[in-house]
Amino acid sequence: MTTTETAVLVGGGGREHAIARALASDPACDLYACASNRNPGIAELADGFETVEETAVAAVVEYAVGVGADIAVIGPEAALEAGVADALDDAGVYTFGPPSEAARIETDKAFQREFMRSESIPGCPDFAVFDDTEAACEHIDDYDGDLAVKPAGLTGGKGVRVVGDQVTPGEAKAYLRDTDYDRVVLEERLVGEEFTVQAFVANGEVRPTPAVQDHKRAYEGGEGPNTGGMGSYSDAAPELPFMTTDDYADAVEILGATVDALPNYKGVLYGQFMLTADGPKVVEFNARFGDPEAMNTLPVLETRFLDVVTAARDGDPLPQLEFGGHATVCKYAVPDGYPTDPSSGAAVTIDEESAGDALLFYASVDERDDGLYTTTSRSFAVVGVADSIADAEQQAEDALAAAGDGLRVRHDVGKPDVVQRRIDHMAELRGE
Repeated sequence: MTTTETAVLVGGGGREHAIARALASDPACDLYACASNRNPGIAELADGFETVEETAVAAVVEYAVGVGADIAVIGPEAALEAGVADALDDAGVYTFGPPSEAARIETDKAFQREFMRSESIPGCPDFAVFDDTEAACEHIDDYDGDLAVKPAGLTGGKGVRVVGDQVTPGEAKAYLRDTDYDRVVLEERLVGEEFTVQAFVANGEVRPTPAVQDHKRAYEGGEGPNTGGMGSYSDAAPELPFMTTDDYADAVEILGATVDALPNYKGVLYGQFMLTADGPKVVEFNARFGDPEAMNTLPVLETRFLDVVTAARDGDPLPQLEFGGHATVCKYAVPDGYPTDPSSGAAVTIDEESAGDALLFYASVDERDDGLYTTTSRSFAVVGVADSIADAEQQAEDALAAAGDGLRVRHDVGKPDVVQRRIDHMAELRGE
């Protein structure tokens, strides 16, 4: 007889819609959800949905206990920082997400780098931490090379400024003086191709998923300010076309070394890497699924996600992960002006039927009596799933033809010529 698990999902974005699909499709799971926004895709899949701020610890716990939750999955990093996982665990609801202290691997970038240095985690760039703005500005002047300027705390993926790429040294110093962050990390600018590997972690075990390349910049060609992510792609193999199998293995080894140094870590550990001429270097760690990367990974995961979570809870070996051997391309539709001056109120006309062969994931939309409308954040994503990146990209593009006015898309995500430029770039860096 199959035991039914009652799960609570915390969060209401595209990432959480992907998690909801992975859980709700399992007949052994009764899914409930809570978030600050009512995601229509999640609400349709869940047996119950409560509007609750993700960082309202007591309210989330009350809801989870009230529905008789056995397990919980947390999507957004702010909830982890607030201690939602700690409180749910204390209430007897096993949470597939790290406690707030372990989540500092994401929520405190100064801690992240100092942890890597003290634990001799491979792939750590040269860095320095400052709590004095003028001292940080002096370091920018004195450093021999370009720097990445990173606020130590959470900024939703939008706080980093890279000297020599996004800003001049003078602009970087003005940024620091204007924002006056409590602490900043200044680290060497890494040159190469970025990629992400997400891993399921529990009881000291690491189960990696295929590599994904996100596109953070707002506009095509990698132009404009950073965003939460405009789109991403994965290949049918674990590595991406510009990577070798050794590159992927090296990234997984870094994740393993990190987990060895964090023995109580559980949930998803997301490693964002820069593939340099000398191999993978760590750009950052996240303590949860990526958004959009979850939408690349979970649709092709053939292992039951519920089995991963319950094995973690029960202290059993995590299942070996099996994937469908398909490539994926995810493209976000965002309101005009996003991220600096986003407009809102445009009608969202795409639906499951008009998406065709692509998968549709809702993110931040306003559900009204007469339909769905954009807010000031990312609206929805479409994901093509096919045998090749090129075919998956075409699926996503075909779906976006029905997106409507008032929305913007980075159409270049996953395009064959863009992928080839990544391959050529790495070949040039390696002197091939």
